[in-house]
Amino acid sequence: MSSNERLWPAAAAHDELRLMTEFLTFLRLTAVAKVEGLGWADASAAPIPTSPVVSALGVLRHLTAVERWWLSIEVGGVELPSLWGADADASWLLHEGDTVESVVDEYRAEWERSARALDGLGPDDRTRGDHAGNGRTVRWVLAHVVQETARHVGHLDLLRELADGAKGE
Repeated sequence: MSSNERLWPAAAAHDELRLMTEFLTFLRLTAVAKVEGLGWADASAAPIPTSPVVSALGVLRHLTAVERWWLSIEVGGVELPSLWGADADASWLLHEGDTVESVVDEYRAEWERSARALDGLGPDDRTRGDHAGNGRTVRWVLAHVVQETARHVGHLDLLRELADGAKGE
């Protein structure tokens, strides 16, 4: 599959982890598509008064943190710094020097780390990170990341529509 081609997973899928990673890939590409084409002002705007850190780029920054923690660190046991920060909002915040392209590139780079972390694992394997022992299987973690990404793609749908009126997948 091309790194930019959004394809639905095969309907007759029989490999559980492949199915979930294909859905995750579809959602990732949808998230990126919702941000691409926006200028900095629209991509970094937080138009929802009750959610002052929720911008389109903030969603991608948060999804990068989600993948880093759950897939690279928790599943893969990779020694990397967490991107969560000191409080619940930290993973949503933009940094000085960020651009639309740099935030998208960081998110895409995390996909590669996630793929390496999952390589060779099965759905019943247990997480390998420092916080392992919570009874989590690779299946559980991957399902969690898929649902988290899907929820935030819904936020991106609304943020993109507020930015420039674009609707749809």
